[in-house]
Amino acid sequence: MKVVFLGTGAGMPSKLRNVSGTVLDLSQENGTHWLFDCGEATQHQILYTSIKPRKIEKIFISHLHGDHIFGLPGLLGSRSHQNGETKVCIYGPKGLEEFIYTAFKVSQTKLTYELQIYVVEEGVIFEDEHLVVKAKRMQHGMLCFGYSILQKDLPGALQVERLKAMGIQPGPIYQEIKQGKQITLPNGHVICGTDFIGAPKKGKKLTFITDTHAISQSIQFAQGSDLLIHEGTFSQAEALQAEQYFHSTVSQAAQIAKEAKVKQLILTHISSRYQKKDWLTLLEEATCIFPNTVMAEDWSEWVF
Repeated sequence: MKVVFLGTGAGMPSKLRNVSGTVLDLSQENGTHWLFDCGEATQHQILYTSIKPRKIEKIFISHLHGDHIFGLPGLLGSRSHQNGETKVCIYGPKGLEEFIYTAFKVSQTKLTYELQIYVVEEGVIFEDEHLVVKAKRMQHGMLCFGYSILQKDLPGALQVERLKAMGIQPGPIYQEIKQGKQITLPNGHVICGTDFIGAPKKGKKLTFITDTHAISQSIQFAQGSDLLIHEGTFSQAEALQAEQYFHSTVSQAAQIAKEAKVKQLILTHISSRYQKKDWLTLLEEATCIFPNTVMAEDWSEWVF
């Protein structure tokens, strides 16, 4: 799986960071994209990537502050002009549907595809044969959710060397064995396909948390994540402001990553008060607590 950061700033756009927007690229898994938050000008940011809006299948909105939703009506409208025909499912707090359809009504926007909007509550909000998405309420100035995406365990690899050692050469029979079928070989010997498949591969976990106080619930929610994307709006020197505005410092995000035993932390939602020369200092604050930390920049990518 691959994550593409479209906007990594907080509150309002700056010259180097647009407001919130992150894509989970599932092209290799099912040919689609999932979008997390859609701040102003998200569709402009997409123009500089290989992401195709018509392949965006699901959109998850953390909360209804403008820097997370103002780009949504424009993106949805433009998708109709970009040969978007497949259904889009949007998940978010109560009030999101009213915002979207009010914008459509006033601007007389009509879509060429089906739009389905789900009001999010804590717990499992989506599940199919490959992925499970859970929502957890965060602590912010308004109703806000974090999202965790869990990939179900993958089938084990076919034990090709064992098969070759038995004289079973590659061909259509391998596919039948991989499906776990019982196979009768030309010599009359019967084998069971499941005996030649390795142990299942543990699925990956991505946790996306933005706009929240540093809270203990985040640790449990992110526990064991392969990748944690967490807001780091302020430096530790501005911890008081972080508390007042219901945000986290980079040090707090790193502490959550450490206690949750995640493999990788990526900081995002960086305040525009910090210029590029300040970014390394912010990163150092986090890495002294959790070394496996990087800071996202607009258009940066991470494969996990």
